[in-house]
Amino acid sequence: MRRVHAVVTGVVQGVGMRWSCAREAERHGVSGWVRNLDDGTVEVVLEGDDAPVAAMLGWLREGPPHARVADVVTHDEAPRGARRFDIR
Repeated sequence: MRRVHAVVTGVVQGVGMRWSCAREAERHGVSGWVRNLDDGTVEVVLEGDDAPVAAMLGWLREGPPHARVADVVTHDEAPRGARRFDIR
């Protein structure tokens, strides 16, 4: 089990990032949450098995079609047993 905290920079708000991220997380069986931050970035927490979390991190580096991801800064955290993926 792995938990990763990520901040996505670039043109990532107003492009369907949160909804697309939730859909992808559900598709991969990953729990956690996503939210917009006031500085224009998107914050994401992913929790699940290693391979699905890695797949989600790869997706975050691309984002949905209208996003222009500049960077994804991540750090690992201790898993907390998240059971679903929320849009905050």
